[in-house]
This record gives sequence, C-alpha cells and structure tokens, in this order.
Amino acid sequence: MADILEEIVAHKRLEVDEFKQIITPENLYNMVEQKMQDLEKFASPVCSMRKALMASDTGIISEFKRKSPSKGWIHRDAKPSEVTIAYQENGAAALSILTDMKYFGGDDEFIRQARAVGVTIPILYKNFIIDEYQLFQARLCGASAVLLIAADLTKEECRGLLHKAHELGLEVLLEMHQERDFDYVDLEPDMYGINNRHLGTFHTNVKSSIKLVSRLPEQVCKVSESGIHDAKTVERLRQVGFNGFLMGEYFMKEAEPGKALADFIAQCRARQAR
Repeated sequence: MADILEEIVAHKRLEVDEFKQIITPENLYNMVEQKMQDLEKFASPVCSMRKALMASDTGIISEFKRKSPSKGWIHRDAKPSEVTIAYQENGAAALSILTDMKYFGGDDEFIRQARAVGVTIPILYKNFIIDEYQLFQARLCGASAVLLIAADLTKEECRGLLHKAHELGLEVLLEMHQERDFDYVDLEPDMYGINNRHLGTFHTNVKSSIKLVSRLPEQVCKVSESGIHDAKTVERLRQVGFNGFLMGEYFMKEAEPGKALADFIAQCRARQAR
C-alpha cells in the first residue's frame, strides 16, 4: 500500500480550504466565541480526558469508526446517537469519534449527536489536524480534546496548534509512532499517544507501545492506540505504564458495540481480580 498518510494529509489541506469557502475563518471564530459566551456547556471548562483516563480502572477509549482506509466499511449503518450513549452506559472512560468523511466515514455532526443524547464523558475529536481552523471546528461541535499527529506536522506547527487548542479549552492527545516523533515529547501535551498502527502501511503491532513507552516521561498520561484485541494485552500495557487504551474496530465490527465494550471491560476486571 502506498503511504496513505501522505494522501490523507494532501486531501485534508484541500478539504480545509473548501470549508473556509463555506464558513470563513472569521465567521467560524465568531461562532465559537459566541458559543463560549452564551452556552453553559461552552462557558464551563470541557470535561478533562486526561483526568478521566488517570482515574479510570480500565482506561478504555471507545471509538466510533464506521470505516477505515485499510478495512473499508466496518459498520456502515452504525448510528452515533445510539452507539456513543451505549459506550458511555457500558463503562467507557472516554470516546473517540472519527470526523474525517472521505477516509473514515465520519462527520463533526456525530459529536453533536452524541452530546445531544446525553454523552457527558470526554470526547476526542479524531481527525488529521493541520490547520487551527479545525480546532475551532472541534470546539464548536462539543469535543473535549483533539488529536495531533506528530507525523503530520513540523514541531513548530505542532507547538502552535497545541497552544491554540489550550486557548480554546481543548486538551491534546499527541500521537507518535516512529523515532523522529519523540523529538516532540518536550511540547508537553495533555496526553501522549503511541499508535501501534504504521501510518503508511496501516499494519498494526501492539509491541510498538511496549517498545517505545520508555521514551515517554514517567508521570504523564500515556495512551496506546490501535490493534488492541484482548484483556491480556490491556493488562500488559497497563503494567508498562499506559493509562488509556484506544479501541475502535474491535467493538465497531459487532452488531452491538456497547455490549461488546461491556463484555471486554468485564474480562479486564476479571483479570485484575485474579
């Protein structure tokens, strides 16, 4: 497979330019400012994903993902208003919602729908962020945190986006997956993620998290992303220092993702009780 990340980022730049033609940056910024002033949910600090993960006994970040570039459609008909509230009711510490349309079948509207049906736990805005315009989009739709991918950005670009996210009251999960990315560690994001999926080939290997965790500061919130399929793996990742475990396909391939989550958490807790 060609380097899909390069293709996605190139398309994302075109997409952001198109969004700016529909809603100018000035108008979007004004909309966010107005929301932050007028609505209680924006006037108050958004719920902290970092704190939720650090306090959770499972740390499961359940992802709403309809499709992926490597697998195609995973659950085409899944309704965000049903799946996200089911995730919350069945013990998710936080949610991740894909908002990229072309490659993952996502939409900002999915986060709005989740909030509308009563989801109060933290929501990660999962997209390929390369422009601060997208941070305002994330804030407007009700996200708690955003994903920044080191491989997408120069260090200075990442620094600027991280600071702007914090100005908007958003936390940042900084994702790393190769040696070069660890030069970004001193940017001090709210959460440090290691993606077990190679962003060029989309091949997954959970050993990446175990191998690379020592490159991260000790007393920080660490998240292992992708390729997690069993409670034993979560136990092992927690033993080496991870607090959060981002899982999407494992739950979304099931007819009832919320039930799949509940069963998985029960398995994790059974291992903890041994």
